[in-house]
Amino acid sequence: MPDIIEPRLLKGFRDFLPEAESARSSLMRKLENVFSSFGFVPIDTPVLEYADILLGKGGGETDKQVYRFIDNGGRDVALRFDLTVPFARFMAQHTEDLYLPFRRYHMAKVWRGENTQRGRYREFMQCDFDIVGVDSASADADIVLVIASAMEALDVGGFIIRVNHRGLFNRFLSRLGVGEKGSAVLRLVDKMEKVGSAVTRESLAAEIGPDAADSVMEFIRREEGFEPTMDKLVRLCPEGDALAAEAGKRLREVFEIAEATGFSRSLSLDPSITRGLDYYTGIVFETTLQALPDIGSVCSGGRYNDLASLYTTKKLPGVGSAIGLDRLLAALEIIGRQEKLGGSPQVLIAHPEGASLPSLHTAAAGLRSLGVWAEVYPEPRKMQIHYAYAEKKGIPYLAQVDASFESSGLLSIRILAERRTLDPMDMKSVAAFLSKGST
Repeated sequence: MPDIIEPRLLKGFRDFLPEAESARSSLMRKLENVFSSFGFVPIDTPVLEYADILLGKGGGETDKQVYRFIDNGGRDVALRFDLTVPFARFMAQHTEDLYLPFRRYHMAKVWRGENTQRGRYREFMQCDFDIVGVDSASADADIVLVIASAMEALDVGGFIIRVNHRGLFNRFLSRLGVGEKGSAVLRLVDKMEKVGSAVTRESLAAEIGPDAADSVMEFIRREEGFEPTMDKLVRLCPEGDALAAEAGKRLREVFEIAEATGFSRSLSLDPSITRGLDYYTGIVFETTLQALPDIGSVCSGGRYNDLASLYTTKKLPGVGSAIGLDRLLAALEIIGRQEKLGGSPQVLIAHPEGASLPSLHTAAAGLRSLGVWAEVYPEPRKMQIHYAYAEKKGIPYLAQVDASFESSGLLSIRILAERRTLDPMDMKSVAAFLSKGST
């Protein structure tokens, strides 16, 4: 007899049992509805890319986390670490096949070999949505509005979308005379919520000197309200700087659109939001849940006007965001808002001894045609076995088909939680009863 291989999982990877996967699938369906309502269309890309396509596009820290190997054909390949870089490659290859501006969404797994912690894994699902081919306040605002609409559709409770502009930060660093160290400074600031302001200030001082570090800490401090914060940012940038003025104008336009559409209450101008990835060039945002801010951002993104230029000479400015579905699910579970089991049949068609299989499946097909999820138990068993199966799977109702079904079309419905059987009904009445959720 061969040795039994011990079943085990790699650290940072998980199996999803039906209840967890059904909850995730339910969230994804809701997100698809939101994306489609804003005119976004789905795409897909390979999980493996040539390593040179991915490396150096997210920054030094991300490069260290990439799963990279030589395949059997001797090719240097890597697993995608996000969906944005493959999308830039996708756009460069397929521009002639698409229309601009192009709105896409993509929900798929990505991989990063990072330290695992609550809500953070090495294999995880991202839900990306982007607008490519235009650089405008309207496109930036639409991404913010999709984030807000998605959070409301997912019923996460209170949330805050914290917004900043990398252009303002870059111009400020230029005024300080440390522009050449901008990437390092941005990454240190991006880690501040994890390590604290004191550690951040100390790290900045080691990188750019104590005086410049104090100036950066002043710049990233959020004031009370949009206007005081905006005024401070403009004041600390080079006087009369055209790029800083344009960045400030863009932020104002986005907030005006959010106010006009009723979402301004969910927005906050926060200069400490920088995003650690190198490819961001403009507006950036992170979304936190008010009930659980410590879990970090559940939806992040920004504008990346130059990323596609790595693969093509065509100008393809873009803006987008990604919802970290696994982190969001972990947060919803902690705060008690996790999706209930979705995707299970509402009715189990009982299969007693001597039952007519065609009748059982006819009943199930008829209920499905009326919008009821129905499952036929696959073999004859005692009712106690049916009840135990339905309870474990979360099916609330059992339908019994008797010998007269072919002529009468009547079903007996048992409400399992109440251990009560209703009078026989035709299938339309059954469907109407179940759609009301009545007991």
